[in-house]
Amino acid sequence: MKKIFLFNLVAIFSSSMLFSQTNPIILGWLRNTTGITGRHYAAGNSTPINDTPLANVQTVQYSTGSVYVSTNGIPAYITGPFQDGNPSLATSQNAIFKFPLTPTPNTGTGTPTTGGNIGVFINGVALFDYRDGVSWKNSTSSLCGGPIQPACTGDGVWNRDAVLAERAGFDCSKAHPAMGNYHHHQNPSAYNTDVTVLSSVCNLYPSDGLYSIVTNQHSPLIGFAYDGYPIYGAYGYANVDGTGGVTRIKSSFQLRNITTRTTLYTGATVTAGPAVSTTYPLGYFKEDYEFISHPTDATYLDIHNGRFCVTPEYPAGTYAYFCTVDSNLNSAYPYVVGPTFYGVKSVVKVTTISESTTTLNTVAFNNEKLNLNVFPNPAKEFFAVQIPMATQDLKVELIDTLGKVIQTQTLYQGSTMCYFDVQTIYGGVYLVSISDGVATKTTKIIIE
Repeated sequence: MKKIFLFNLVAIFSSSMLFSQTNPIILGWLRNTTGITGRHYAAGNSTPINDTPLANVQTVQYSTGSVYVSTNGIPAYITGPFQDGNPSLATSQNAIFKFPLTPTPNTGTGTPTTGGNIGVFINGVALFDYRDGVSWKNSTSSLCGGPIQPACTGDGVWNRDAVLAERAGFDCSKAHPAMGNYHHHQNPSAYNTDVTVLSSVCNLYPSDGLYSIVTNQHSPLIGFAYDGYPIYGAYGYANVDGTGGVTRIKSSFQLRNITTRTTLYTGATVTAGPAVSTTYPLGYFKEDYEFISHPTDATYLDIHNGRFCVTPEYPAGTYAYFCTVDSNLNSAYPYVVGPTFYGVKSVVKVTTISESTTTLNTVAFNNEKLNLNVFPNPAKEFFAVQIPMATQDLKVELIDTLGKVIQTQTLYQGSTMCYFDVQTIYGGVYLVSISDGVATKTTKIIIE
């Protein structure tokens, strides 16, 4: 495939239930309403294999204080292959995550993120932080732990950054499994939609990620951290009050100007790590970064990689994390959440729900909010139809001026793109129509 750049009890109860019906932590999940299952690539075969576990989120249930999200942890976008020797596939996690309906700020020392799940994306897929469990061991001048030497324990001072070190093992959607637990460490959009493409995996094994970055639109709500606060994509409002247009929201961490690894950015002297080199370049370890505050520029995030701001889902404002990328749309440390949580870490996995809950029903397709992008336009050999995210299966049709349907594709729930091959189609003006069977939106395309 060609690369595309693509104050009474009653009053309290009533108020709580009304809030529940509009709260994004209830409404924001991508629930499986079509029965779509996971799919994966096997190395050497660009035809996806259908899996058994249901994709996305299965059910959302809520009480007056909590939200329960049931998921297999499997995305609708195609996973794999993982070309660094990782033998694992994305497998069902059969999990129920309990989130607070109203998160609580942490007024004390921030709780550090840890290995494993630190959040859940709206399709039920896990979020990990920067780490892969590998750190430098000074006494042996080697890397220890994690997937490379599980029986070896490093110093835990110079901790390897998985986004850089494990890139060869990520699939097109920038993710991989740990013993079956498929997860993203970083912004969950596909490699081949970045300005500078860092991996060629999409060329043979195309997938589309959770969402697509649209640089002139506020990025969608794409998940929730383990403190209950929302996670957004890479773009937001320039000003925290929702004004100033849309811009890239930036990390306040930057690479340090060092050649040896003997101190932290705070100035503290620590057990030495390897000198900066082509083998261990700057950015290879989390401790290669320093935090620089930008108090007068609201487009830079705080030390947790978030800010308090207005978003489309929270018009009154909320604390929110953002998936940070650089000007080339490549992931930028600390990537999503961290290195500490802003709020009280309170999310847990449960095996049963021990209180009375209401199950959320299906939310209808919203034609007015759909941002439809068709490119390239004009097209010669192919074009892509892209939306920020499909919340249900959508039919996409290429229609000529006489109203005849020339080609039909399906944009599956939880996907962002589908492709049309137009090499054998006569030149002219056509319509691209996208529909859920009730509402329809169209745009024009020129085929040369």
